[in-house]
Amino acid sequence: MTIDKTAIRDAATIIIVRDRYTRPSVLMGQRGEGAVFMPKKFVFPGGAVDPNDSTVSFSAPLTPVCEKRLMEASSASPHTLAAAAIRELWEETGHIIGQRGDWPDAPQGWRGFAKAGYLPDASALTYFFRAVTPQGRPRRFDARFFVADAERLATDPDDFSRAEDELGHLQWVPLENARQFDLPFITEVVLAELERTIGNDGPPEDIPFFKNDDEAHAVARLGRELD
Repeated sequence: MTIDKTAIRDAATIIIVRDRYTRPSVLMGQRGEGAVFMPKKFVFPGGAVDPNDSTVSFSAPLTPVCEKRLMEASSASPHTLAAAAIRELWEETGHIIGQRGDWPDAPQGWRGFAKAGYLPDASALTYFFRAVTPQGRPRRFDARFFVADAERLATDPDDFSRAEDELGHLQWVPLENARQFDLPFITEVVLAELERTIGNDGPPEDIPFFKNDDEAHAVARLGRELD
């Protein structure tokens, strides 16, 4: 199947937070100089949804609140978006959000994860933010941002030995220092929202949605009503 890279593609990004209540830090890495999308920028792990993400088996599903909010103003499957976030974390950092379990029929793109002896755990993810890449960029994504605590990692948070080479300089960045790095604009916006809400327990009150689909670059607020 040929993918139209000029179209807006569904994507998922994951923010791993360490020491949330003391001195919080976030896991970031630097995109390569030759990358078509955001070269040399420091970013959170993430990327486009893969077709096989829709076929994964979870050890535990998304919370009902997250699932409901992901469905708002979207045709993408919440299950698939959560899977993409966990897969991208695995590929780009070598870290696993999952529970021990056998997965003999894991699809392509997930076989290394399964070989490590885990099934992905979507219950660790909280839907947090959404943004569409502005017009005029060589790649456009409709990215859903998830947050998860480092305590939910099944791997040593300081071990990046199993990471692929898409992100360099992987590190835990103190939240208070993150803006000293070369960041995309939307990452700065997400960091500001994270700083505002990091001490809160439970799901956020609502989900900021940067649409970037008209001259006004309107910002919507999704999921204001919680069941």
